[in-house]
Amino acid sequence: MRILLTGAFGNVGSHTLPELLRRGHQVRCVARLTTVNRRKARELPAGAEIAWGDITDAVAVARATAGVDAVIHLAALIPPRADEEPDRAREVNVVGTANVIAACEAQPEPPRLLFTSTFDVHGYTVDRPPPRHVDDPLVATNPYTAHKIECEALIHASPLTWCIFRLADVPILGIREPHPIMFEIGLDNRIESLHADDAGLAIANALATPAVWGRILFIGGGASCQLTYREYLTRLLAAMSIDPLPEEAFSRAPYATDWIDTTESESMLHYQRHTFDDIAEAVAASLGWKRRLLPVARPVARAAMLRLSPYYGRPHRTRS
Repeated sequence: MRILLTGAFGNVGSHTLPELLRRGHQVRCVARLTTVNRRKARELPAGAEIAWGDITDAVAVARATAGVDAVIHLAALIPPRADEEPDRAREVNVVGTANVIAACEAQPEPPRLLFTSTFDVHGYTVDRPPPRHVDDPLVATNPYTAHKIECEALIHASPLTWCIFRLADVPILGIREPHPIMFEIGLDNRIESLHADDAGLAIANALATPAVWGRILFIGGGASCQLTYREYLTRLLAAMSIDPLPEEAFSRAPYATDWIDTTESESMLHYQRHTFDDIAEAVAASLGWKRRLLPVARPVARAAMLRLSPYYGRPHRTRS
């Protein structure tokens, strides 16, 4: 099958691409021409090709879409950048998706479209018993969720054969730069994670699963990946040998995360292969030789994280 993959070099895309290639698909990857992406493109394995262009460029998207059988649209600008650059985020997330839809519709034989959304589109639900269901109300809480809700509506209104995956949290399986946003999630909020390999597996399996088309499905890690944010963060920090952060460093406000009902998606796609322990182990393994430096670096790293908190050591406020 000939597939167009947007966001191929992102967190989910980089785990989806090898799964598609393993099955013998021909994959065209859309990417902006940057120094980093140029280096990644040189490492593409057989069966993958690059189509340089910005998702916000309708001509480039139309050119990349020509002749494909399916489009997997992962490209998006997510928080915290989506909060910091809402205008650019809307161009990428909404205009980019509109370009993908238009390019698909313009093909003599329109390709199927798989679009990834987020479980965050259901708003603040900590006061309701879990899990969330795909027919729960949609409530935008930031630019990113507003964009995803708008994109879902655009896809619904199109004549294309489509499916929408609302993904749970997909942690990077490595060390990531800390950001103040990590302190905006209340420790008692529920959060469900999804191993990046399982996300890629679900997407690849969808292409051979007729029952998913025309459906919205939650894609999450299941019971073993359902935690409170306190548990989630403590275990990921422990994977990096960093002690838990104090409770007063975190917001007390609700956040748009929850546990989700993945019974239907798992029965169709059989993708839940990893537990949260596997995620934590992958993060720990990513340290490699740097693990030898942990006795010295641990207190420094922890102190640097705490300096990012808008709450630690200050009169507590809640997010408006």
